[in-house]
Amino acid sequence: MEVAATVTDPEMPMLTLVDLGVLRDVDRDAEGTLVVTITPTYSGCPAMATMRADLEYALTTAGFTDVAVHTVLTPPWSSDWITEAGRRKLAEHGIAAPGAARVLDGGPIALTLTVRAPVVHCPQCGSVDTERTSEFGGTACKALHRCRSCSEPFDRVKEI
Repeated sequence: MEVAATVTDPEMPMLTLVDLGVLRDVDRDAEGTLVVTITPTYSGCPAMATMRADLEYALTTAGFTDVAVHTVLTPPWSSDWITEAGRRKLAEHGIAAPGAARVLDGGPIALTLTVRAPVVHCPQCGSVDTERTSEFGGTACKALHRCRSCSEPFDRVKEI
């Protein structure tokens, strides 16, 4: 786990896979294979192949000869899994962390006709006077925003 925990996200290299909440487990199976379990941030995430390769490289470089990286989809990843350290690192690099994800409990989903905009703090000045300028950012998991107070643009990781 110590070695795997050093691997960073290829799209947001300020975050380790632990910070992002993607690294789920490292264990040995009955045959002695080191099995690393990861969960994608969303279905079809293009960074998963690089994450797997980076984990295999880090572990084999550290002397582990038989390594398997498994992807699990259940439970699905949630932006709530980003650690406090990860949220701090995002802010330090000018990226707003996501708010709490909407948890579905299996019951009815209330129909609302308006979308309540989340309160987004500017990672530069801390103001909440911000606006989303595009739902699509540099990666599929981010949106573009602008601070009305300091006029700086910034990315924000979406809630999932």
